[in-house]
Amino acid sequence: MPQSEAVRIAARYLATADRLLPGKIVGCYLIGSAALGAWRAGRSDVDFIAVLDGDRGERELRRLRMLHIAGNLRTAGRALLRADPSIPGTMNGAFAAAEDMNKPVTRIRPLAAHSGRTFKRGAGFDVNPVMWKVLLEGGIPVRGDSPDRLGLDPEPGRLRDWNLDQLRGHWQDWARRCVTDPPRDKPLIPAHRQALARVLGPPRLHHTIATGGVIAKETAAEYAMDTFDARWHPMLRAALAQRTGEPGPEFPEPGRLPRLAGEFTLEVIAAAARLAQ
Repeated sequence: MPQSEAVRIAARYLATADRLLPGKIVGCYLIGSAALGAWRAGRSDVDFIAVLDGDRGERELRRLRMLHIAGNLRTAGRALLRADPSIPGTMNGAFAAAEDMNKPVTRIRPLAAHSGRTFKRGAGFDVNPVMWKVLLEGGIPVRGDSPDRLGLDPEPGRLRDWNLDQLRGHWQDWARRCVTDPPRDKPLIPAHRQALARVLGPPRLHHTIATGGVIAKETAAEYAMDTFDARWHPMLRAALAQRTGEPGPEFPEPGRLPRLAGEFTLEVIAAAARLAQ
């Protein structure tokens, strides 16, 4: 099972965490693609929520920052040997206090989070209604009680509005930049690959707004092809092939992909707004 490799990566990460923060991390749960049954070795990151107990002062926050680097050294080294700038298998996640886990998710202030090259204190994007729903319904415990025993409150009544806010905020800004001046968030990765990696995100949110369910990006590609105009299908098939690493059609004009991804995302946002009326 592919998820078992994700669990092994998380276990190595926790072994490093226990050396830096002995006894502090009392829970660790895989979310994201692993929890949704879509994790792929050599292609997916490992998304997690970690639960901390005990003192959480300046010393502990410094150790969490060290963990961001030390816990991902092996993964980064392997990616460097393969000359893969996307560094698949990276542990990306948020840390929350044990006493906060039973609060409504929008009232939880994460202790810290790290994703890719970024470490933040007092913030953590994955502490949100979508990921709390994924955690409750399918989170994979690497350490700690089963998620259904944590007293989680994903605030289902906020799920739709939260997704709409994400589309109208972050995703709309990204789409407009794609249309006018394609963003290069990762300089070592070609712009068309970045566009394909991200374009499956908005259909996931549209699906949640329409159905209340949460799907993986691979499923979002199929959903988007069933839901939106056929003119987007070549781009969506290319995005799916890049996601899975399986043979797929080459997009004939890669240079057009950032703009097309932006235009498609704006269409998805408009469609989601109509659903909310």
